[in-house]
Parts: sequence; C-alpha cells; structure tokens
Amino acid sequence: MTGQPSFPRQYARTQRFTLGAPRSYTVSPDAARIVFLRSPSGTERSQQLWVLDLDEGREFTAADPAALLAGAEEDLSPQERARRERSRESSAGIVGYATDAAVELAAFPLSGRLFVSELRAGTTRELPVPGPVVDPRPSPDGRHVAFVAEGRLRVVAVDGATTSDGDGTTDGGGTADRVLAEPDGPEVTWGLAEFIAAEEMGRYRGFWWSPDSDAVLAARVDEAPVRRWWISDPAHPDREPARIAYPAAGTANAEVSLSLFGLDGSRTDIDWDRARYPYLARVHWSAAGPPLLLVQARDQRDQRYLTVDTATGATRTVHEDEDEAWVEPFPGVPAWTPDGRLVRIADEGGARKLFVGDRPLTGAPLHVRAVLDIGEEDVLFSASGADMHDIGVYRAWFRGSGDQGGWERVGDRPYPTVSSAVRGGELTVLSQTSLERPGTQVDVVRLDPDGGEKTLATIGSYAEEPALTARPRLVLAGEREIPCAVLLPDGYAEGDGPLPVLLDPYGGPHGQRVVAAHNAHLTSQWFADQGFAVIVADGRGTPGRSPGWEKAVSRRLAEITLDDQVHALQALAGSFPLDLGRVAIRGWSFGGYLAGLAALRRPDVFHAAVVGAPVTDLRLYDTHYQERYLGHPDEEPAVYAENSLVTDEGLAGAKEPHRPMLIVHGLADDNVVVAHSLRLSSALLAAGRPHEVLPLSGVTHMTPQEQVTENLLLLQVDFLKRSLGMRA
Repeated sequence: MTGQPSFPRQYARTQRFTLGAPRSYTVSPDAARIVFLRSPSGTERSQQLWVLDLDEGREFTAADPAALLAGAEEDLSPQERARRERSRESSAGIVGYATDAAVELAAFPLSGRLFVSELRAGTTRELPVPGPVVDPRPSPDGRHVAFVAEGRLRVVAVDGATTSDGDGTTDGGGTADRVLAEPDGPEVTWGLAEFIAAEEMGRYRGFWWSPDSDAVLAARVDEAPVRRWWISDPAHPDREPARIAYPAAGTANAEVSLSLFGLDGSRTDIDWDRARYPYLARVHWSAAGPPLLLVQARDQRDQRYLTVDTATGATRTVHEDEDEAWVEPFPGVPAWTPDGRLVRIADEGGARKLFVGDRPLTGAPLHVRAVLDIGEEDVLFSASGADMHDIGVYRAWFRGSGDQGGWERVGDRPYPTVSSAVRGGELTVLSQTSLERPGTQVDVVRLDPDGGEKTLATIGSYAEEPALTARPRLVLAGEREIPCAVLLPDGYAEGDGPLPVLLDPYGGPHGQRVVAAHNAHLTSQWFADQGFAVIVADGRGTPGRSPGWEKAVSRRLAEITLDDQVHALQALAGSFPLDLGRVAIRGWSFGGYLAGLAALRRPDVFHAAVVGAPVTDLRLYDTHYQERYLGHPDEEPAVYAENSLVTDEGLAGAKEPHRPMLIVHGLADDNVVVAHSLRLSSALLAAGRPHEVLPLSGVTHMTPQEQVTENLLLLQVDFLKRSLGMRA
C-alpha cells in the first residue's frame, strides 16, 4: 500500500505508543532506589531493567537483554508465551521481574534462562539452572530464588551454594538447585496460574514465599478434567496444531489446590471446601498475619476470605461476600494491615467501598477500584470520583492522626487524570495521564503522614510523541447519563454539515474506554480525521460508575449493552453534527460482539459493522467469565441462546435489511478462538446475509504484529467508507 497516513504506521511501530515508556515500578524500603522497566527508544521492543538512584540522582541500566543474550534471538517456552498472552504482554526482553524485600536483588527470566541483578551495583549474572525458567521470584531475604521449570517448582541458592533437602541431600548430586514440588501426573503443574486465573481473575502467579523465607506456598493445577481444543495454523499445514486446555462455559475447570513446602523438605497440604469453592482468586502472605486466601463458588455469587494455619494446613473463614448477581475479586485485596486487620473492597449501599475490618473507610461518590499499598496508618488506593473518567490515587487513614475518617487525593491536578501508584516506605511512584498532553507523567513523591506531598524526582520516558492530537469531548448522554467521548475531524467547523458516524466502543465488563487519558483516544481521533464523527460510549456493564451500573447486564448482556449504544447515539444527535442515515460501528473482542449485535439486531440504526474477534457462540467462551454474567449453560440454556449471535434464538433477533459486515479474526487466537467467527460466517451464509471475512494468519487476540496493526486500520477505513457511500 502507498500513500499511507503516518499515524497507523507510527501506532503500529510504537506498539500503541507504549515502547520507551517506563513501567513496572518497585520502590526500595530505604528510599534509595526505584527499579523499573523501559525500552531504549519508542520503537524498540526489548525492555531493559533500570534503576533510579535517588541519592545520586541518576538512572542506570541494571540489565540489558541484548548484552545478556549476546545478540541471539529470544527463545520463549510455550508456558512463557501463554503467560504473555494472558497478561496482554507484546514487548520483548525483560517483561517482568521480582525483587527481594530490600529491593537489592532482582530475578527475571530471559529466553528461558534465569538471571539475577544486584541492584545497588547494577550488575547481572546468570544462575545455571534447568529450564526453561518461568516466573522466578527471590525469597524476601534475597538468599534463594524459586521458579518453575517443566511444571516443577524449584529453588536455587543465589550464592551458588548447595540447597539441601531435609535429610541433607540434594536432587542433583550437589547441584545448587533442587525440586520443591514434583508433578504427580502428566497434566499437573506446580507454581503456575491456570488459564482461568490469569485470563479472568487477574491472578498471574502460582506461588508465594513466606515472610521468613523458609517456605513456599504453591498452587497445584491439574488440567486433566479440562477439555482439549486444537489451535491450528492453516497457512502452515505442515505444522501440528497446538493442543490447549480450554474450560468452555458449562465444562470442567482445572482442579486447583495449595500446599506449603518448607526449604527443610516438609510439605503441608492446605484444606478448604474446594467442591463448594473451586476458584482460587487471590493469595496474600505478609508478615502482618497468616496466609490469606480468597476463594469463590463456581456461580460466583459467594466468596470467602480464609486464613491458613501453616502448621496444620487448616483454614478458617474470616469474612464472606454474597451477591445476587456476582461477586468480584479486586486487585490488591484481601490483605492485612500491619496490626492484623483485614483489608477488602466490597459493594455496600450502592457503592463500592474500601474496608478495614468491618469499618468502611470510603463512601460515595468514590468508586474504589484497587488497593495499591497498605502503610502503617493508611491505605493507598485508586478510585473514580463523581466524574467516572477521572481515575485518581487516594489515601484513607485507619489509625493515627487521620483516624477521624475521610480521604484525600494524591497528586491532585486542576484537570482530570488517570492515575496509578506504587509505594514503598515513604516514597511513592505516581503515574498520571490526562487529556492535556500525550504520554504519562511519572513522579517520585514523598507523602507526608498527615497529608500533602513533595516531588523528589521524575522518571523520564523515551516514548514517541503521536503524530496527531486527540480532541475528545467527554459528555454524559441522555437520561441514563451514559459516559461518552465524541471526536470530530481535525479542522471541522460549524456549518460544514453533518458527518457519517462511527461508534467505537468496547462497551462491556472490565473495559472502560471513556477516560481522561490523551493516548486512549488516539485511534478514535484518527478515524474521526478520516471524515467521521466518532462516539465512544461506556454503557451499563462497563466499570467505574457503581455496582448497579456494572451488574445491570446480568443475564441480559446483549439487550442492555446494545440498547445503551443506541441510546447514547440518539441522545447525542441533538448536540453534535451526526448523520443518522450513515452510522457504522467497529469493535474488538466484546466490542466485536457488540458490533455484530448492532448490525444484526438494529439495522434501523446501524448501516455497517467491523466485527473484530467476536464472541458469537457464548458456550464457546470460558467458564469464569461467561457463567458470571449468564449463569451455567446447562441450567439457563435460554439465556445463552438469546445472547448468542449464532443460535436460532440469537439470529431470530436479526432484522432486515442486511447490513455490510466485515468479520476479522486471528487464526492463532487461544482466548476467543476463530471458531466464533467461522460459526458466525456459516450462520450468516445460511441466512443469506452478505458479509466479508478477513482471517489473520498467525495472529492471536492481541494483534501485536506491526504490519497487521497498521494495515488493519487502513482496511477498516476502506470498508467503512465503501459501506457508507463515502468518497475514498
């Protein structure tokens, strides 16, 4: 293709402007160091390990993958590839690391090998251990590193000394590493998160060190009960299909249990009612108390907070949540305060609140999203305010001078932001984006005990500046006050006439798009600059507003989400230059499902749709996600049929006339498998409905490939303009 706009290529080469930006911060408790990842430029994928020395006021590289691999290409194991897919990690090099408690030692895998960095000196060395290594983590005292290799949980001494079993022997004739947990079956692994935990619960790890560094709590995952699916690459018929364990709605999950392994060779199995509570959603272990587990019932209407007796393996319930729709696991909780009180997030009285013990520390209008850190006197957390697009970092006190209640915002600005933070000791790394400028501002601040803050340093970014400027207008649409971003073409002036409309939503659970972050709206602005009025609407089901707003979609996923897109569009027509005779919609994943719904069920409103990686047969998506919103398919089959796009009941909602539809799907997608799009295409063909299908060879759910990302934007614009009768 020639004459390409500059933005699609830049967007693709910079991986959505994330390359070169700092991320993944760790703060040393002595306030001397900030550790983070950053690639050396805005177009280089390989992440390096960096240290900001606050005493010397300088940044330096502690580990450079290019030097450590001597220029060789990375070789990723299937387990590592799966971990990166689940966490939506598209970079290369050092994509994750873990440190000891003092933040003096970091461990990370690189091409299946284990490396450790001495962070004060900035030196890195390899530990010779069996591989391929997955998820290495130092003990809190920095003397050992535990890791997973070939499904075995292993431990190695950092100084290379022999690590003995309880009887004084080693498993390799004097080697420096040994196996803590050996799989007892061909489908068993120790120390890894199963598919459901990583994809849906936000739990990406499978083992946890004791605070005293003398034991490891590890998850045993047995995937034998899970159905096997096959992901093939039709472009390479000579290659065998990949065999994956995929727990589709209504089918068996992996069996997950926990055991405690002492470095002295002991083992204690952890006991809880796994038949009633099969989902292990969270594990927390700190010096403030015994291990904490959050376990969920299969129907996700009930979850329990359990403490573990490490001597016997027995568990005790310390709190229980119930909800008629569903319960949520939240980032950062459960956890202990230093004086042993339970920290949790729960829905109460129509608000999502932060609790310490039985006491709520927050209330409306704050909508708490995650706990970021727990200090001696306060809790650092993120939350939405009265404006859902304004996501801030807050602190609330549970004792001390601030014990009278209330909360305050950290890093307050005179404009809305999307903020996050990492705290260690008296220092906090505060990251803030806004609509005022592209990229992210990253400051190291000291928080005063009674409130207030002082900026000590700024961490630089090498990310590229976007070739265009996003200009969203954030508004509330209609009687439902649906949060929307409206973007018009650069240079559009009143009197230029109405514009073809493109709805650009995600529109579903866990996917807020209308936020006060410039780069979040870049792609929508680019589409607007091609001649569209673009609307991004966060209807019911999306996060950030209230529990009732999110849970309104229970059993009515298709009806509610599509109705809110229509409501927002029609409500905005009186305030913006919208040509309601030319309306298109595009989306990916849930947004693709929503675009398919729009074209089939509301052709009176929508005239074309780009349907990207859609979930069309809801029985083919995973248990934890689908059963949360729709129930068990064997118990509520009508709900699945009504919400699917490819069932007789689902297609019965399709109305005339036919609307142009471009279906796009990656053939290597192991999350939303390509069977979804193939079944939709077959159903459309059987119904005599014209459509186009664009298969993406070798592409997963992330579409990280540069050429795919770039040309997919251009092809969508071409399809939309053709379908709406616009000039090319």
